[in-house]
Amino acid sequence: MKVSLVVSDLSGGGSVRAILLAQVLRKLNYQVEIVGFLFGDDFYTIPPSDIPVVAIAGKNYPQFLGSARELLQKLDGDLLYAVKPKPTSFGVALIKKISSHRPLLLDMDDWELSWYGGFDWNYRPGFKKFCRDILTQNGELRFPDHRVYVSWLENLVNKADGLTIDTQFLQNRFGGVYLPNGKDTDLFDPRQYDSEESRRRYGLSNYRILMFPGAPRPHKGVEDVLMALDILNQPDLRLVIVGGSPYDDYDDRLIEQWGRWIIKLPKCPVTVMPKVVAAAHIVVVPQRDTIIARAQFPLKLTDGMAMAKPVLSTRVGDIPEILGNTGYLVDPNCPKQIAEKIQLIFADLEAANELGHKARERCIKHYSVDTMASTLSQVIAGIKI
Repeated sequence: MKVSLVVSDLSGGGSVRAILLAQVLRKLNYQVEIVGFLFGDDFYTIPPSDIPVVAIAGKNYPQFLGSARELLQKLDGDLLYAVKPKPTSFGVALIKKISSHRPLLLDMDDWELSWYGGFDWNYRPGFKKFCRDILTQNGELRFPDHRVYVSWLENLVNKADGLTIDTQFLQNRFGGVYLPNGKDTDLFDPRQYDSEESRRRYGLSNYRILMFPGAPRPHKGVEDVLMALDILNQPDLRLVIVGGSPYDDYDDRLIEQWGRWIIKLPKCPVTVMPKVVAAAHIVVVPQRDTIIARAQFPLKLTDGMAMAKPVLSTRVGDIPEILGNTGYLVDPNCPKQIAEKIQLIFADLEAANELGHKARERCIKHYSVDTMASTLSQVIAGIKI
């Protein structure tokens, strides 16, 4: 059977979950392709070479209608699997479902409206603003995934033949089958990598490394780690950011204020990430307590867990449940507590690494690609194809 994963924007963060789902489906011996729009200049995440990707140039309305028609022609999977309830993924896939009578799964790894105020969001423009939004070349409503359209698509979630979600928040709001972000624990296996060699490779040998292996954004709490480093003021500590943010100049603003603590590494393919994470002494995932963070499963938690690294995170959303008792937790928005935990970890790094190995065992049991495959196989078995 062939599965077509439909992605709203291959230059955006949603492609990370799509690539993970593709790896899971390959585990189940399905033929897999990723088909999506590309609204930016490049892929957000470099996909593995064995997963075919079809990228269609993303455009605003009215040109988007031509792009959508082109993408619809490319969707030939026996099963459609839309990633995110957006018009550019779920919306297009619904059209294909109706026209071809093919079954459709929907995956949600985020609450899209949380980025716009969540429960407090509304769109009530005056007449003049509405005209500008829909008639001017760069008007808001020309964008295919405007939040108004996303809110409409959320009301159609029950039109999918199945729903997978990755947080308790999303399950409470939309239902669906819990499919948490897993990790390829064979690829992310610390026994295959030499930490000292990785530190030498990336120019990190002279430092004690805290690593945030993702794209910083305000809700991810990287500022709290940097403030903790200010409190500690120990010259051999560094925060390594991998990839950086493709969305705005947030990285530059962090570097402008805290540049002495930051080392930035370029983005790299998924297959290279374990070698990068191997260089860390501690993996930090310091989420702040926002509606955005509560609706998310931080992918980088399982990076650290799978690589048996001490993981320092916050009591936000599902994080305490994900880590169990195998990591270090602090209250959100609390740089002082982060500083204290960093000192505690480095005071007995051997004990911290032992806890990291327990985190890996937990990851293998609950948050591996194999565990995801077992769950997803049952979801697909319940769909008439």
